[in-house]
Amino acid sequence: MRIVITAQGNTLDSPLDPRFGRARSFIVCDTETGATHAVDVSANMNLAQGAGIQAAQMAADAGAEAVITGHVGPKAFTALNRGHIAVYLCDLATPREALAAFIEGKLRPADTADREGHW
Repeated sequence: MRIVITAQGNTLDSPLDPRFGRARSFIVCDTETGATHAVDVSANMNLAQGAGIQAAQMAADAGAEAVITGHVGPKAFTALNRGHIAVYLCDLATPREALAAFIEGKLRPADTADREGHW
């Protein structure tokens, strides 16, 4: 399974980025092989609008079946949902901790966005 985790840097030990649409990078993790790589998505940080939808497309392009992030807005949540990408919200410190919690079954899929748009 491929998982995208939002990060403020380009490693599993970077701080988890709490904002999906305006994250600095995605850490793409393959749970079957253990391989990880970073994708720079910082261009979305400066978009006036549509950052969440653009980030959802980038997650889909990375082959994500799930996204782990701190928070997600309604447009991004809808775009991810339409792409059959599950959303997991967490407040852990790093992508490494979030990945471990996911693998251990400690994270549950979100039913809805947890933030208003443009936050």
